[in-house]
Amino acid sequence: MEKEPEELLCEAAAAGDSARIQDLLAAGTDPSYFDSQGMTPLMHAARHGRADAVGLLLAAGAPWNALSPSGLSAGDLAMEHSHQDAFDALLNAAIQAELVLGTIARADRKNGDGGDSNYLDERVAFSEDKLMDSESKAVMMAWERPLMEAHAKAICGSGGGGRVLNIGFGMGLVDEAIQRYKPLEHTIVEAHPEVYDRMLRLGWGEKDNVKIVFGRWQDVLPQLGSYDGIFFDTYGEYYEDLRQFHQHLPRLLKPGGIYSYFNGLCGGNAFFHVVYCQLVSLELGNLGYSTQFIPLPVKDCLAEEVWEGVKHKYWQLDTYYLPVCQASCDSE
Repeated sequence: MEKEPEELLCEAAAAGDSARIQDLLAAGTDPSYFDSQGMTPLMHAARHGRADAVGLLLAAGAPWNALSPSGLSAGDLAMEHSHQDAFDALLNAAIQAELVLGTIARADRKNGDGGDSNYLDERVAFSEDKLMDSESKAVMMAWERPLMEAHAKAICGSGGGGRVLNIGFGMGLVDEAIQRYKPLEHTIVEAHPEVYDRMLRLGWGEKDNVKIVFGRWQDVLPQLGSYDGIFFDTYGEYYEDLRQFHQHLPRLLKPGGIYSYFNGLCGGNAFFHVVYCQLVSLELGNLGYSTQFIPLPVKDCLAEEVWEGVKHKYWQLDTYYLPVCQASCDSE
């Protein structure tokens, strides 16, 4: 039986036959085709390290973010088999695509789309090891405690932290850790009314060095000052919200200050996570900040029972990359 052109494209991609790939694409063969194994031509090229084939397929519109039945993208396959050239081509294409999509997201936001209003209007449930929204999705979980302690250390450092800002209280894990550094001033912004009420019941409003600001960070910016360390961890928002917050860092973060955020972007896919790490680093670099990612093993924290009763596993990777972003000491 004669093979379909799309099957031939998959074979040519796996073999790195650039001439054959170009002929098939010129004849109108679909580069987004999934074969019987659930693999696209781009996945086959990446799996075998055919960097030139990867470039041809991407240029023809092959989707970089397509997933196989096992949840792997072409980038994951290149990573898994240590094909650096193919990986770099996919990473660059993914970043460029997301930069364009970010422009679209900004346009959508101007039209009133997106946001966290639903979460803020819904009830939340507290337990010893998790904070859940009304759909049984985890807002924060106790397994994050070591990560929050590392974030607190990053933004406070050995000097005690000076003036520190945290956007998003949740279970208070990072704020408990920040307090151990005895900062001169510790400002907490929290938007959910039930979380805010619980903060007050737990005595956070009575601490001498703590200032609580109730409201969405977008609405309370005029009440915020200038800080030595800043941490950002909101729920019910999107990457565009994080990007929007970053635009305010030049006013909020002192020269030489440290900024960090909960790095949960695409926590279920290794390649997508790398894409967003690089994207954030690039965009913060354009604002004058240097960013490094500190790898923290988390596999031992994530036994299956941790997720019991949770609708969505928001983190499935073995390593968490803690971002440490620093403002230049001579920035204005």
